[in-house]
Amino acid sequence: MNTQATILITGATSGIGESLLHKYAEEGYRVIACGRNTQKLQQLADEYHDVVPLAFDITDIEEINQSVMQVSGIEKIDILMLNAGDCRYIDNAKKFDGALFSQVIATNLQSLGHLLEGFLPKVPAGGQVVFVSSSATLLPFPRAEAYGASKAGVDYLAKSLALDLKAEAIDVTLVHPGFIKTPLTDKNDFSMPFMLSSEQAALRIFDGVRARKSYLHFPKRLTLLMKMLALFPDVVWQSIALRSNKK
Repeated sequence: MNTQATILITGATSGIGESLLHKYAEEGYRVIACGRNTQKLQQLADEYHDVVPLAFDITDIEEINQSVMQVSGIEKIDILMLNAGDCRYIDNAKKFDGALFSQVIATNLQSLGHLLEGFLPKVPAGGQVVFVSSSATLLPFPRAEAYGASKAGVDYLAKSLALDLKAEAIDVTLVHPGFIKTPLTDKNDFSMPFMLSSEQAALRIFDGVRARKSYLHFPKRLTLLMKMLALFPDVVWQSIALRSNKK
């Protein structure tokens, strides 16, 4: 009887997702690696015998459905790791970019509904669903209307789903990373204190998921400070955020 555990990771070709793939593969898991970069997926599959490449765009419902069919032979997914996402900014609030806003919401939030519809039925009792959100939901940041709103939606989705999946004996973990060095954060032009590597982030997530924690946040030097600031009147954080946002 094959007792090997299976994890599905979205956004597995770069950043935190790729580091998670390496960690879980090295720990003996079968990893269903999801992403759009077919060449990178094949490289990862060549590197690890137990990596199953699954190429699709998370914003394309038809591609998601086709991918679900491709893994129909896999009976169960012990951990469903919903990690893929995008970060884009509203640079001119007065000339609000509705198209950009919609695209970020579609990528970071709306896609999760289709992914859950396709893959959650394969998560058995005793399994886990992990949502990689962002510590940006702890406080409002300039230019982050689209990204922050999408991740706030992820937070509510995770917390609500955790209640409904109790009856199925499926645990939900919500992850709030701080600044992690990835291709996404490489584009940022502002200070990013207490930055961690994607490998450090992946290790924290791996340990927290293994301990079946419902909530992970790191680095705590940053997230605890943000939580403390969130307790103050809005005007306090607004003053700090606006001052730090000046060029």
